[in-house]
Amino acid sequence: MEFTRINNDTNGNPRYVTHFLNIPIDGEGLSIDQKYALACKKANAIGGRKYHTKSFGGGIVFQSYNIKDLENQINNL
Repeated sequence: MEFTRINNDTNGNPRYVTHFLNIPIDGEGLSIDQKYALACKKANAIGGRKYHTKSFGGGIVFQSYNIKDLENQINNL
């Protein structure tokens, strides 16, 4: 899974962005918009939020000090 490091949050915590297609969802027959909404909802359960920038469309941002643990949490959704 690929993560992109972005600027820290206001409290200095590291943040990472991944594309919503990296979030495991059962999206057979769904449109891209519906898949994105479902991925965002699942990511919210472990602290993920929509990432609204022009440079990274379809991104979900996570606050994490341990990327491997975050990757395991995402895969277990």
